[in-house]
Amino acid sequence: MTQEIEIEFKQLIDKNTYEAMLTYFQNKRHPIITQINHYFETKNFLLKDKKSALRVRYKEGDYILTLKQPHSSSLLETHQHLDEKSFKDFKNSGCLPEGAVKKQLSTLLNLQTVHFTYLGYLTTERSEVPIKEGLLVLDKSSYFNTTDYELEFECGDYDSGKLFFLNFLEKWQMSWNKPKNKIERFYEASPL
Repeated sequence: MTQEIEIEFKQLIDKNTYEAMLTYFQNKRHPIITQINHYFETKNFLLKDKKSALRVRYKEGDYILTLKQPHSSSLLETHQHLDEKSFKDFKNSGCLPEGAVKKQLSTLLNLQTVHFTYLGYLTTERSEVPIKEGLLVLDKSSYFNTTDYELEFECGDYDSGKLFFLNFLEKWQMSWNKPKNKIERFYEASPL
């Protein structure tokens, strides 16, 4: 089973700041790649009630099924690779494939069988900037009729990461306004 604790700090930014950061980090950042997050939920929104999310991310020919759930001041992520057929079967049937994510979900929801509904997708153009303190991520995300821009900072330690992030925002003349995560913004924009 592949699990990781994700410590990250986020800030929504405007288009001009996003473009300025892309230019500023031009020589350090990776090229922009496109990834698509496909979101799933139970009909009673059991995951949302647990502040959790289930997605399949398609990136560079790979499908990764991920369950995100709260874990102290961060997130616990459980990952599982899928082939294209397994992804399409899950999307069409709502039946979760066997594996680490299903096992973790049965514990989280205290249910043996759960049926999922496909909610839609969010497309992100992402560029990553590796730095000694961690990883800066610049995202432009599009979903429904919405486009937003986000700065993320991923690190290994919450306290030092928060301090770095606050100092970084100050240098860019911003105050931290912790945004809703992508799935929450996706829910709010959804016509469902």
